Amino acid sequence: MKPSILLFLLLSAGLTMTSCVSKKKFISLQEELTKANQDLGQCGVDLNQYMNRLSACEQDLRNNNTTLHARQQQMDDLRDQLADCKATRDKQLSQVGDLTVLSKSANDNINETLRQLEGKDKYIRLLQAAKTKADSINLALSINLKTVLKDGIEDKDVEIKVDKTVVFINLSDKMLYESGSSKITSKADAVLAKIAAIIQSRPDMEVMVEGYTDNVAIKTACMDDNWDLSVKRATSVVRALQKGHGVDPNRLIAAGRGEWNTLAPNTTAEGRSTNRRTRIIIMPKLDQFYDLLNPNLAPK
Repeated sequence: MKPSILLFLLLSAGLTMTSCVSKKKFISLQEELTKANQDLGQCGVDLNQYMNRLSACEQDLRNNNTTLHARQQQMDDLRDQLADCKATRDKQLSQVGDLTVLSKSANDNINETLRQLEGKDKYIRLLQAAKTKADSINLALSINLKTVLKDGIEDKDVEIKVDKTVVFINLSDKMLYESGSSKITSKADAVLAKIAAIIQSRPDMEVMVEGYTDNVAIKTACMDDNWDLSVKRATSVVRALQKGHGVDPNRLIAAGRGEWNTLAPNTTAEGRSTNRRTRIIIMPKLDQFYDLLNPNLAPK
C-alpha cells in the first residue's frame, strides 16, 4: 500500500475517531446544558419565590414596624395614663391626709361645741329656774299687795303690776299728795302703811320710789321745776316709809323722773293726770339676784 493511501486512511480513521468523541462529548455537554437550563429555570422559580417571600417579609416588616409604632404609641399613652393615675393617687392620698386632719379637727370642734352646748344648756336651765323662782316670788308678792290694798281704794288710784323681775305699784298723785306739793295726805299714809307691812315681810327685797309729773311747768319758792317736784315727792314717800312705818332706810331708794317717761300724751287733762304718779318698785337685791344665777344652784 502506498504511503499516501496509508496516511489518508490513518487521517480518515483519526478524523472518524475524533468525530465520534466530539459527538459524545457534545451530547454530554448538551445534556449538561439542558440540566443547567433546567436548574436555571428552577433557580428562577426559586428566585421568584424568594423575592415574593422577601417582599412578604418586607411587608410584614413594614406592618410590624407600623404595629410596633402603634404599640409604642399605646405604651407611651399607657405610661402617661399611669403617670396621671399616680399623680391622682398621690393627690388623693394627700386629700385623705388632709381630710383625716380636718376630720380630727372637726371632731374636736364638735366635741368642744357639744361641751359648750352642754354648758349653755345648764346655764339656760339655771336661768329658767331663776326666772321661775323670781316669777313665783313676784306673783306671791303681787297677790299679797292686791289683797291688802283692795279695800277703800279706787282702782284708778292704785295699779299693781309684775314687770319682768320686779313688782311695782303706781299711785296717783291726787291720792298721795296735796295739790302742787310733796306733802303726804292722811289717806296716802294709810295706803303706805299697808305697803310697808308687805315690804317688812320681805326683808330680802329693796324698794325704789320714783316720782313722775306732767309737762306743766312749775316754779314756786319751794320748787324749781318738775324735776325738783318729782324728787321731793319720792323723798316724801321714802321718809314716810322709814319714819312712819319702820322700813329699814338701807332698803330704800328715792328717784325723780320729772315729766319724762310718760304713760300717756300730755295733750289732754286725762293724759296729764295719768302721768302724775308715784311708782313704788319692790325688787330683789342685786346680791340675791346673783344668788339666783349661782351655777351651783342649777337643776341637775
